[in-house]
Amino acid sequence: MYHDNIVNPTNNKNFTSDRILNNQDLHFDQQHIWHPYTSAINPLPCYQVTKADGVYIHLSSGEKLVDGVSSWWTAIHGYNHPALNDALKAQVDDFSHVMFGGLTHIPAIDLCRTLIDLTPEGLDRVFLADSGSVSVEVAMKMALQYWACQGNDRKKRFITPRNGYHGDTFAAMSVCDPINGMHNIFTGTLTQQVFAPAPQTRFDKQWNEDDVKPLEDLISKHHNELAGLIIEPIVQNAGGMRIYHPEYLKRCRQLCDDYSILLICDEIATGFGRTGKLFACEHADISPDIMCLGKALTGGYISLAATLCSEDIAQGVCQGEPGVFMHGPTFMGNALACSVANASLSLIQQGHWQQQVAAIEKQLNSELVACLELDSVADVRVLGAIGVVECKAPIDVAQLQKIFVKQGVWIRPFGKLVYIMPPYIITPEQLQQLTRGIYQALR
Repeated sequence: MYHDNIVNPTNNKNFTSDRILNNQDLHFDQQHIWHPYTSAINPLPCYQVTKADGVYIHLSSGEKLVDGVSSWWTAIHGYNHPALNDALKAQVDDFSHVMFGGLTHIPAIDLCRTLIDLTPEGLDRVFLADSGSVSVEVAMKMALQYWACQGNDRKKRFITPRNGYHGDTFAAMSVCDPINGMHNIFTGTLTQQVFAPAPQTRFDKQWNEDDVKPLEDLISKHHNELAGLIIEPIVQNAGGMRIYHPEYLKRCRQLCDDYSILLICDEIATGFGRTGKLFACEHADISPDIMCLGKALTGGYISLAATLCSEDIAQGVCQGEPGVFMHGPTFMGNALACSVANASLSLIQQGHWQQQVAAIEKQLNSELVACLELDSVADVRVLGAIGVVECKAPIDVAQLQKIFVKQGVWIRPFGKLVYIMPPYIITPEQLQQLTRGIYQALR
């Protein structure tokens, strides 16, 4: 309860989201707010959102947009979901957050129990973090400390396929593609990792054994200094939306076992049903030593991530000095985030996502193929609730996004790629609006 002499700031209309931006607001946004992946000199335009519900984003200018990217792959159940809203409202009346050092609570315990139940066998320890990038940092740090505590100080590097993307923080950047990725300007300051050629055999093609040979040769050469192999299972996301054969991932598991290297699966973008399996590594029927989760974990409501590992890794990390894992995000185990994650995972456990994702995949395959008729299009690929149209030349993002908004869809292209990862609850009519929008815009 607020004390009587304290003003409740929510009564101030300036704090409400329904205030329409004026020219002064827009000027302030352009001059002082740095949006992701944009220039401070020539920023991309931004559209004001006043409301979001279901699959729709409502703009202050009156447009109602079908969200084709699930708010960067997170809002799998859509916006303003009553079960997720109720979870937040119930938790905020008890407490929003307490430090996780020396304290615990039911929302975190329930979440970790569910994650252990849902993820592949053998992942029995959960470290909660506050973003996907941090969960990758935690995973890499775990691997390095594990080998140091085994008395092997030589294992300080990681191997990873090119075209990968694992986040924007420093350790995560070091395992992103150093040439074609977005972090090449930092190459001289990052730890120099070992990069294998990207897998080439497509998901739906016959496996080519030569595909894994370069990786095997590099591991054979460098295994004494390799702490781990980190990989996005089946789909290389922000590094090019490339979808590769499950056998490659299966061979990664085998090579890690043969050469005593830890396998880290980055399921931040692919987890929770996006590829048609609950976790993409299930396509290869393997379990990693360490797994990173994020994005859809809370259904797109609050930033939360998790790094899971085997009991062997957890015990190994804490043998010898310093005897503990020296990492502790300030908002680790945030109760609001854990509560809404529990509600999101409860929806996942109902199993409707399986039929939803299968229907989305079928429709994407049927409707996006028309884009191959266009001179500007190089390739179309689909897996689960992921649809990708690759163009032959880089896209003018601002111009194409303006066209999409006019068509009533929200799609965020990058590089040569126009992709959609819609909420699972999308209807066939709404999905058709997205696929038709892509075709019309590129035509």
